[in-house]
Amino acid sequence: MNTAKLKGKMREREITQEEMAKRLGIALSTMNRKLQSSEDGDSFTVGEANRIFHILELSTDEAMAIFFADAVA
Repeated sequence: MNTAKLKGKMREREITQEEMAKRLGIALSTMNRKLQSSEDGDSFTVGEANRIFHILELSTDEAMAIFFADAVA
């Protein structure tokens, strides 16, 4: 997961981490932990990723670049 791109899109849409956490129905501390590092295994669920996709109005390419950045082709 490319957290830098996700944070950038959140900034573009003027959505804070606190606002995103509320919209996802998770605690701010959980949101922060998920944004810290995807390597820790505490990444977003498929449902959360889908909600982020809609909240940020991401294109398919943007979502792929954010959520599948580490995928091997």
